[in-house]
Amino acid sequence: MTVAPSVGVCSWSLRPESTDALIEALAAIPIDSVQLALVPLIEHPREWCDAISRLRSRGVRIQSGMMAAIGEDYSTLESISRTGGFRPDATWKGNLERALRLADLAAEGGLVLVTVHAGFIPERRDDPERARMVERLRIVADVFARRGVSLALETGQERAGTLVEFLREAATPTLGVNFDPANMLLYGMGDPVEALSQLSPWVRQVHVKDALPAERPGTWGQEVPAGAGAVDWKRFGDIVRRLDPPVDLVIEREQGGRRLDDVRTALTLARSMLSR
Repeated sequence: MTVAPSVGVCSWSLRPESTDALIEALAAIPIDSVQLALVPLIEHPREWCDAISRLRSRGVRIQSGMMAAIGEDYSTLESISRTGGFRPDATWKGNLERALRLADLAAEGGLVLVTVHAGFIPERRDDPERARMVERLRIVADVFARRGVSLALETGQERAGTLVEFLREAATPTLGVNFDPANMLLYGMGDPVEALSQLSPWVRQVHVKDALPAERPGTWGQEVPAGAGAVDWKRFGDIVRRLDPPVDLVIEREQGGRRLDDVRTALTLARSMLSR
């Protein structure tokens, strides 16, 4: 039986330092679904001991997990292009080891989906780095698949058409997309609505996040509260409601000093998208 989609929030958007702090923040919004950052559970076990079971005992649904790759530097577009995801050779071995640990953790906790930034996918099909990334993503997706967990790639670091080609080349049924409309604008990779339409067969989860495009090419756009940016939420929601099977919406807010208020604003927007 298909579970009705829920609206949740990314745990890292609330900046909690422990499971207790996350539970308090969720209650303050209030919201009862979450995408859980998994790396703190293995790197800071004292603060995050039994996070999955404790959240569930409080009635919180864990929509998915998130894997952050080792060594990522988001200070500039150039730095994240060089260091992001599974592309750099220097961090590949460590990231594969991390994927193995997180896949075990996700499976033990009953999670069925984990998201990750793959790293910048080369646009040209004949680029040898692209073939290497296809192979690496097949390996990582298989690590999770053997434990009953699907893997979804964050959007934005390449144009939708490039990601569609990449997914077809990888030809891995358990490899899909976590669609983030703001990332398309932040990285300058095209219109989010058109991109969602192109990628819809692979979408496994959707982030609710907004942004304004950069004023100068080659620089970051600006993340803003949901509804205050360049995402056409009406057209975007029309496509979201047609996704089959339906997918969860997860609010992500990474900037600003009023995170709880911004999440509440996004919550109203997201729920309206699902109810129309």
